[in-house]
Amino acid sequence: MFTKMPYGGDYNPEQWDRATMEEDIRMFKKANIDFVRVHIFSWALSQPDEATYQFEWLDKVIDRLHENNIQVGIGTGTAAHPAWLAKKYPDVLRVEFNGMKRKFGGRHNSCPNSPSYRTFAKRLVERLVERYKDHPAVVLWNVSNEFGGACYCENCEKAFRVWLKKRYRTLDEVNRVWNTRFWGHTFYDWDEIVAPNLLSEHFAENRTMFQGISLDYARFNSDSMLECYKMEYDVIKKESPDTIVTTNLMGAFKPLDYFKWAKYMDIIAWDNYPAFDTPYSYTALMHDLMRGIKDQQPFMLMEQTPSQQNWQPYNSLKRPGVLKLWSYQAIAHGSDSVLYFQMRRSRGACEKFHGAVIEHVGHEHTRVFKEVAEIGQELVDLSNTFIGSKLPSKVAIIFDWENWWAIEYSSGPHADLKYVEQVHKYYEALYKQNIQVDIVSTESDLDQYEVVIAPVLYMVKEGYADKLERFVKAGGYFVTTFFSGIVNENDLVTLGGYPGELRSLLGIWSEEIDSLALEHKNQIVLKSKLGQLQGKYDCNMLFDLIHSEGAEVIAEYGEDFYKGRPALTVNKYGKGEAWYVATNPEQEFIDHLLMEICERQNIKRVLNTPSGVEVTKRMNDENEFVFVMNHNKESKTIQLQGAYEDLLTGQLYQDQLTIEANGVMVLRV
Repeated sequence: MFTKMPYGGDYNPEQWDRATMEEDIRMFKKANIDFVRVHIFSWALSQPDEATYQFEWLDKVIDRLHENNIQVGIGTGTAAHPAWLAKKYPDVLRVEFNGMKRKFGGRHNSCPNSPSYRTFAKRLVERLVERYKDHPAVVLWNVSNEFGGACYCENCEKAFRVWLKKRYRTLDEVNRVWNTRFWGHTFYDWDEIVAPNLLSEHFAENRTMFQGISLDYARFNSDSMLECYKMEYDVIKKESPDTIVTTNLMGAFKPLDYFKWAKYMDIIAWDNYPAFDTPYSYTALMHDLMRGIKDQQPFMLMEQTPSQQNWQPYNSLKRPGVLKLWSYQAIAHGSDSVLYFQMRRSRGACEKFHGAVIEHVGHEHTRVFKEVAEIGQELVDLSNTFIGSKLPSKVAIIFDWENWWAIEYSSGPHADLKYVEQVHKYYEALYKQNIQVDIVSTESDLDQYEVVIAPVLYMVKEGYADKLERFVKAGGYFVTTFFSGIVNENDLVTLGGYPGELRSLLGIWSEEIDSLALEHKNQIVLKSKLGQLQGKYDCNMLFDLIHSEGAEVIAEYGEDFYKGRPALTVNKYGKGEAWYVATNPEQEFIDHLLMEICERQNIKRVLNTPSGVEVTKRMNDENEFVFVMNHNKESKTIQLQGAYEDLLTGQLYQDQLTIEANGVMVLRV
């Protein structure tokens, strides 16, 4: 899609005078910034009333950027509706989870099912596209911005009923899948169904009395916002079918099922804002998730801060070298861009202390600007070297938004069971071994993988057990954990014993699940040494009391009344194996288990490196590129097999290399 990695980010010239914009452009060129996003929150400026549109200011901005060879991504502006729209058409305002009707303010304050919002948003986009579809500077359209939130107004209630009719067709089917005979909930008319919130089915945001109802509302909410996105997407594509249309996502953002959204995005774009103490492996997981939601295609790093953020409890500066390190970490996991929020710090309101390429001092003689300019020059030198290249992987981790919603809506068995944390534990074990991972959905093809891991696969959707059985029969290794195979896609328990439809594949059945506070620990005791697995490991949270139905017992519990019961099993199934981890182990156990499984499947590391040195590989038809990133505060030495050239410095390495603290190398094999 691009001939060079876009470099730049969010620009808000409407907040500044013309002289400031000219100075900004001078500095953009100095830093090799060649792409900016504009008009992200400018609806109110571009449309002062219901009948008037004024784009002359935007004409001047885009024309001036084009004169300086800076490409433009146009935001549709619909992420923040104007005050006049809220005043005249109050149906655009959201109703919160507690039933409170919002007034004008903030952003993303629009009801996704408001007829007024959809009407005026569509009109705005139609006029924008008509005006700029042929402008040579415009290479991308950004629909809204960071979609999110939920609404519980009457319009949403009505739309929810329509959504249910399409999904289930009859009230009898709704009553069946929601199990409404529980607590006298049988519905006899569609209008009896109300939105599940604090006024109806909820004790708190994640505590609901009817999981089926709340789960479907989560699906409906994601679909409602997706319909708003698709409405704008279709308007743009109708007039400009070859342009790039996207929106900026937010990693593991719980309210929206991004696997569904990805089908309507020309390229995935996402905003990366780790905290000062976010594990590097978690950031890597988020990059891989964003690559994974569109079948492992390269994505865009649409936003990151050049230095500090403003909305976290502790907004520390990025230490020297970290901006470059984290920028290349995104590229190493599949990004084809490096972009920032923001170009110039705002003077007022809540983002005035959010980092920027151009600080409040207003010139280029700052540490941050110099680092930005250094990266900009490197991206010019690299040009299109690895645009479009892929990350080869033989390991996949299943990620499922609906499973996430269902687990954390469940009334039990444990308040501290968090889906993304469990996924991260298994991802981290592979990350530390420099084994590349694809994040995939339940719809993804598994044939290319040797190992598939599904932590806490609580929800097994129709036909998915069959897909897993075919994968293992063909020689694949499948790994899953406690609290898996419990329910179907409607959150109805699969009767006949846990793990439900996975019982035959795993060769076990579960009698009970013990749940204890995190400080109460048990042990996983290996029956005999298995590769790196040996001795005892701590475990806590949930303890699945399982019986073998053909599976080999590898380890047992060490304490409590279930001492000696299976804690880790493996079942031979066709040409492959299915592993079951019956409890929540310490990280070292997962590290050793996955090391053993990868060795059995002959899955190799990209490179062997010291702890804290991350390595990935991107490949195209001509070359292999190995990214080496040192997250440590001291230099590290790495042993090599073969010869490499560092594309950032031109230096050649053979046998070994030393990488400095916070250092980055891009090696061509």
